[in-house]
Amino acid sequence: MQNNNMPFGGQSETENSFNIKELLEKYIIHLKSFILSVILFVMCAFLYLRYATSEYSVSATVLIKDDKKGGLAELSASFSDLGILGGGKSNIDNEIEILKSRTLVENTIRDLELNISYFRDGRLKTTEAYKQSPIRVSFLDKSKDFYKTDTTFVIETLSSLKYNLLDQEKKKIGEFDFGKTIKTQLGDMVVVYKNGEENLKDNRFTIITLNSIERVTDKYRRKLQVNPVNKMTSVLTLSIVDPVKEIGVDFLNKLIQKYNEDAINDKNLVAKSTEDFINKRLRSIVVELDSVEGDIETFKKSNRVTDIVSEAQLFLKTSSEYEKNSVDTDIKLKVVEDVLTLISKSTNDDLIPANIVPDQGNTSGLIQEYNQLVLDKNRISKGATALNPVVVNLEQQLTGLRQSIAESLRNLKASLTISQNDLRKQGGILGGKIGEIPRQERQAREIGRKQQVKETLYLYLLQKREENAIALNVTAPNSKVIDGAYASPIPVSPKSSIIYLAALILGLLVPFGIIYIYDLLDTKIKNRGDIEGKVQVPFIGDVPRSESHEELIQANSRSSSAEAMRIIRTNMDFILNQVPDGAAKTIFMTSTFPKEGKTFISVNLAGTFALSGKKVLLIGLDIRNPKLDEYMNLPNRGVTTYLSSKNVELDDFLIKQEGYEHFYVLPAGVIPPNPAELLLGTRVDTMFETLKKQFDYIVVDTAPVSLVTDTLLIAKHADAFIYVVRANFLDKRMLRIPETLYREKKLPNMSILLNDTDTKKGYGYGYGYGYGYGYGVDVVKDPWYKDIFNSIKKKS
Repeated sequence: MQNNNMPFGGQSETENSFNIKELLEKYIIHLKSFILSVILFVMCAFLYLRYATSEYSVSATVLIKDDKKGGLAELSASFSDLGILGGGKSNIDNEIEILKSRTLVENTIRDLELNISYFRDGRLKTTEAYKQSPIRVSFLDKSKDFYKTDTTFVIETLSSLKYNLLDQEKKKIGEFDFGKTIKTQLGDMVVVYKNGEENLKDNRFTIITLNSIERVTDKYRRKLQVNPVNKMTSVLTLSIVDPVKEIGVDFLNKLIQKYNEDAINDKNLVAKSTEDFINKRLRSIVVELDSVEGDIETFKKSNRVTDIVSEAQLFLKTSSEYEKNSVDTDIKLKVVEDVLTLISKSTNDDLIPANIVPDQGNTSGLIQEYNQLVLDKNRISKGATALNPVVVNLEQQLTGLRQSIAESLRNLKASLTISQNDLRKQGGILGGKIGEIPRQERQAREIGRKQQVKETLYLYLLQKREENAIALNVTAPNSKVIDGAYASPIPVSPKSSIIYLAALILGLLVPFGIIYIYDLLDTKIKNRGDIEGKVQVPFIGDVPRSESHEELIQANSRSSSAEAMRIIRTNMDFILNQVPDGAAKTIFMTSTFPKEGKTFISVNLAGTFALSGKKVLLIGLDIRNPKLDEYMNLPNRGVTTYLSSKNVELDDFLIKQEGYEHFYVLPAGVIPPNPAELLLGTRVDTMFETLKKQFDYIVVDTAPVSLVTDTLLIAKHADAFIYVVRANFLDKRMLRIPETLYREKKLPNMSILLNDTDTKKGYGYGYGYGYGYGYGVDVVKDPWYKDIFNSIKKKS
């Protein structure tokens, strides 16, 4: 078996490989504390979850319609065909701000009366009842300060008909009947009880809290979250976290309802404004249209026209006829003049043209009659003379007819001249009227254009008024509810899984932190790891804590301390192998401070050497504070008596220890007044020279080196020094003392022994001291966690 207590100054490779194991052991030995801490934190988590107020997430999804045109929606829609007052699509960011606006949230709270809260007074906590409350309070004729007041009062239900009104400290204000009006500073209050007699005991006290509307509004504005589903849609998700699911559901539903109502009111307000605008414009246009139509009437009257185009066409047609008649008259007049000229130059023998004379009056008949007489005369003249009475008669008739024709033609000429003048006059009148037509037409068109514009605008506004009236009565909400408010059945806070996980982690971290901080702040030496590698002094071994430290080691001792002492004995043999044969091997025990167990080590190490068959002497040289008498029965005389007396024999002070064959003790004796002077005397040298010849081993219990110089005065007599360091007692910073002594070689063959290690806490290395030889003695087993490490190590 490998000896882990070999007196080497550094750690071996095997020991280095167990650093992690040693670190784990430091915490695993406190496993019960970890388990207890975890159980405690889990119980606290359970109680917290049991009585903590759970909060639930409530969400709703709405679609914001994109055809909204902002503040002038209906007006813009009414005149969209004109290309004016056009608006863009709804701005989602604007709608989010509207949904989160203080006004909208406050109106929602007012409608739901969320500024009035109802609480049930439980044994450990007070819970909000909301709609489950058997008591409902209504305030009529609210005062001006109603929505600014914070107050609390209690309703104690006495029966289904009566109740006590209590203040916040449950002091009685008065007894009243349910349903009756009570005059208060906040207004007329009516308390209604809605449960039966069977629930009176369970719902006896109801706490009613009135909060200022501003505070409640701020509270719900902070809770309300409005976020778009994504950037590509106009769908919004409204969410709120509240301890009462019903409040969250009602709040979101009412908020959406109020949002749509406000949007509809805004639209209707604009539609009403649009209607007023249209009616106002219609009244103005009617006046303007009447004025234009009056102008048309005046124009027609002044110009005596009804339809300029028709009358112009008639004038043109009449003018053409007049012109034609005038030409015809001129022709006729010319013909008449030519005929008159012809008649004036002709004789009774000449014929007058008959067909060219206008057929007016009897002129044509007279010409025909005249021409017939001329023909008759010419026929008669062929057979008669000029004086023939027939011829003369015909001459006379012809003369008379010619005069008549001439007179008739002159009359016809005068008539045609009159007609010609009249036609020319009428033609001039028509020409003037035709000349006025362009001006009249321009004026008529200007007036007609004004009339047409006014009529068109009038008809257009009439149409839009009807459309606006329809829109006013069928206004659609601004948003469409996709998913109504829904409360998740699983609370979002506190999350039981996270709370339990946190409790588990804290249950592990708290003891871990305490142990870590304790180890960090604890500067005491714990195990050999705190010594090896920290100082140059060789480490000889460690001695576990002994349950019976006042008992001496025996041959059948199998305790961990006994086995450790045997290992130290073996290690000391390696250190003292250079001592010449025949001389006693002297081992001095010292420490930094008292109570580090150097006397215990001295006694048991001496006993261990004695059990090996060697002749051993134990000397108590801590003459200032002797402790050997705590382990064995010793007289009150010894070293100090020998050193201070001259006529005494050293053998008289040697006491044989019972139960051992060769184990002797030289007590310290009476505490002297001058210990340093005694130790400086020559009798100390004589004493050691004498004793070294009688014994194989001499174990000397000396004084602590940090308090007195006694040990340094007698160090020259030692073959080896064991510097005892007590675990959980000596500060690590005090290791500089043995380090200095070792470096300055003030203590020969110096080595360090770690005493009082606790194997149950992982201090030491668990050597399994005690092999169970059947002696029925103290056998120490490894801790259970070391068995686990050892089994894992064997498998690997």
